[in-house]
Amino acid sequence: MPAPPPLSAAAAVVPHVPDMYEEDVFYPSGDGKPMAENMWQGDAIMAAAADLRAARPRALVAADILVYPERGNNRNSIAPDVLVAFGIGTHKRWTYNVWCEGKPPDWVLEVASPSTQTKDRNEKLCRYAEMGVPECWLFDPTGEIFPRGMPRLQAYRLVAGKYQAMASRVVAGERAIRSRRLRLDVCIDDELLRFRDPATGSVVRHRPEIEALVRQETVRREAAEARAAEAEARVAELEAALRRSRNGRPR
Repeated sequence: MPAPPPLSAAAAVVPHVPDMYEEDVFYPSGDGKPMAENMWQGDAIMAAAADLRAARPRALVAADILVYPERGNNRNSIAPDVLVAFGIGTHKRWTYNVWCEGKPPDWVLEVASPSTQTKDRNEKLCRYAEMGVPECWLFDPTGEIFPRGMPRLQAYRLVAGKYQAMASRVVAGERAIRSRRLRLDVCIDDELLRFRDPATGSVVRHRPEIEALVRQETVRREAAEARAAEAEARVAELEAALRRSRNGRPR
């Protein structure tokens, strides 16, 4: 086995981290590639990760983390745009090493870009199937990247070692695909994905939407309080005028 690369000053302080440096094999936490090629892809990745953390707070949700499926082989890695794994804890990791976690991710998402869409739909699907990832999802945020006629949102479930396409259905007036692993309905919301809990019918809102709703509620409450204060002041004025009127009457 070749000697491991020398530790940098930054890495030297964390040689004990098992998912980064183990048994003289160094597992890099980066591959030198950007997380996203454009704003459509980046926004879709970050919004999906934020929503999934809100919807499934007990699951590990990670964006663009390197997954190593084979112990001792640091050349075999893959970086899902978003992954979800249940039952392994939510603490932060440098990398996702399958043998350390005891399982592959339960769910992965690849958001298409012009340079990766063919690789996502072919090579990466095969690699996720070999790894045993139960569900793999593909999303075209612009509707202009996948070949003409191909759905913008595609979902695949692993059956007997091969991926089978999952059918969509109409849920609450929207066409969605239900994820058995996430226990969520997933649909397209303009250039992003939206997640709905089928048990409650509630939609997981993106953080900017939540903040906007909070601001709207604050403005509404402050306006109502101002109107109430104005009404109280008007009543006080009328009562004072009535008292003055009574006091000024001749006896």
